[in-house]
Amino acid sequence: MNLLKKAGRPNQMPVRFERKGSLRRLAAKGFLLIVLIAALSGCSIGSELLNDHSVEPLQKEATLRVIFLDVGQGASQLLIAPSGQTLLIDAGNNDKEQTMLDYLRKYGITRLDKVIGTHPDADHIGGLDKVIDGTAIGDIYLPKASSNTKTFESLLKSIQRKGLKVKTAKAGVQFDMGEGVRVKMVAPVKSYSDSNNMSAVVKVTYGSHSFLLTGDAESQSEKDMMASGADLRADVLLVGHHGSKSSTTLAFLKAVEPRYGIIQVGKDNNYGHPTPTVLQRLKKQGVEVYRNDTQGTIEVDSDGRNLSIRTER
Repeated sequence: MNLLKKAGRPNQMPVRFERKGSLRRLAAKGFLLIVLIAALSGCSIGSELLNDHSVEPLQKEATLRVIFLDVGQGASQLLIAPSGQTLLIDAGNNDKEQTMLDYLRKYGITRLDKVIGTHPDADHIGGLDKVIDGTAIGDIYLPKASSNTKTFESLLKSIQRKGLKVKTAKAGVQFDMGEGVRVKMVAPVKSYSDSNNMSAVVKVTYGSHSFLLTGDAESQSEKDMMASGADLRADVLLVGHHGSKSSTTLAFLKAVEPRYGIIQVGKDNNYGHPTPTVLQRLKKQGVEVYRNDTQGTIEVDSDGRNLSIRTER
């Protein structure tokens, strides 16, 4: 059991979590104490344990929640701003459609203000059609990259049924999510024949903290991002292309200077992700790594000054 803040109540602090051993001792003293704490803090009792890896205690003001959903060998990030506005980037593979709907229900999401499909690969947009079908959607962004797959066709049909107009995801596009949360796309800078390099790369800034969410952008896109003069520095980096050696070049890593790297990867994959080359590169640069395959869903919270990192296991 754990305590989780409802998405619809953004001004509450996420509750601090203790290690599993400590929780067992607490449980031995009485479950009623946990219920009392939940009642006093205004939080709900959730279904999963998130282990706390807090860097510093968060301040009492509202937090930005960046949740790296465990969708196996795929990618999906859910952002919940202090204002209550929401952003979903990607939605895993086709077999994760129900998983995505369950996640949205768990976090109390009935409307997504913004949706970004980074590029047409199935492991990124496979679940988006059902998300669009079952959720109120504000704006949707896709790069100018197409695919002749049934997955991409299904996504377009869902967009059409909802009467949505697709906005182009490209470098320079920006919007805010209220309460000082700014979102800016830093890629794709150009057009590429490779769909991975067409990935929308999104930088999210809140106070003194930034997140760089890279989709499957590879070395060519990374090079063009650096050449564009965009400020790529970020505290948290979504490691490109699930940790493939085609992404996260040393030059790019030095430009970003992340403190933490998140790898969205499945336990069983035939790609060798994440590659030893990238893991070693991250280690040498002093980047602390978190992975969906070993730690489940990963949530990074920021109040604009401090970070808190929580994992499912």
